Amino acid sequence: MSTARRTGTVPGAASKVEFAKEVVATAVDQLIEQIESGKSESLLNYLSTMARFHTYSFGNVMLIMSQCPDAQRVAGFHTWKSMGRFVKKGEKGIIIVAPMIFKNSDTKSVKPQSAEDDPIVRFRAVHVFDISQTEGDPLPEPDRVDGDPGELLPALEAAITKSGICLKTVSDLGGAEGVSLGGKIRVLEDLSPASRFSTLVHEWAHEILHQVDRKARPSKTIRETEAEAVAFTVCHSIGLETGTASSDYIQIYNGDKATLLESLDRIQKAACTIIEAINEPEQSTKHVTSQARSRAHQR
Repeated sequence: MSTARRTGTVPGAASKVEFAKEVVATAVDQLIEQIESGKSESLLNYLSTMARFHTYSFGNVMLIMSQCPDAQRVAGFHTWKSMGRFVKKGEKGIIIVAPMIFKNSDTKSVKPQSAEDDPIVRFRAVHVFDISQTEGDPLPEPDRVDGDPGELLPALEAAITKSGICLKTVSDLGGAEGVSLGGKIRVLEDLSPASRFSTLVHEWAHEILHQVDRKARPSKTIRETEAEAVAFTVCHSIGLETGTASSDYIQIYNGDKATLLESLDRIQKAACTIIEAINEPEQSTKHVTSQARSRAHQR
């Protein structure tokens, strides 16, 4: 029997996309209810899930977490097969939503077409399966970081520098461990490797999220919470223990559902950018910050 805990009733094919929308909406409402009651566990669970599935959209992270809370690694049926693993008989897939891109000529649209028509994006429901729902060849165990980021710390520093940000270590920051100055990051010397890693991620998140349009920035509380949530997510994704108090994350919600959704989406995109950068240190990240800023502000 699978160790994954599945929730919800899976609908027929015709209504799977609507089912996905309802699951996400319900999950968000439950998250808000938990935060309003003074509990941050649900948000921390979401950030932990995001860390494991950072390449997935905000909505798909919610879908995975809602249908299979214990999911550790998901993939499609054929992807698992290519890795020598097979979905167990009787297992039900986890529904996520995938985009399909069409040219206007591929559709039956009656609208007149211009010489430079934008592609049309539509969505369909697809199924993925958690590793606990499969059997077969063992997968390589990921490296565990625990209390020391090891080689990922210089990889992070290199990625920050390649993004065009001036990184400098200083002896005093007036009580702060790091600061983001818009194109510059300053970090306190003598920090432990784990603290330096977390601080640098926090400040890079500020550079990505909060140093573009300063007039449109959210409140300082939300800015700090977004940056710390990105740091939590990135650290968690590499297995690094952090000392962040869970109660800090409650401050991300100020009574406005739209603001919460926007923050979670921005956190996901920024975390994804940083995780990808530190895991591909040889790949040029010259434009990573500008690209991340653009993605973080897409609606």
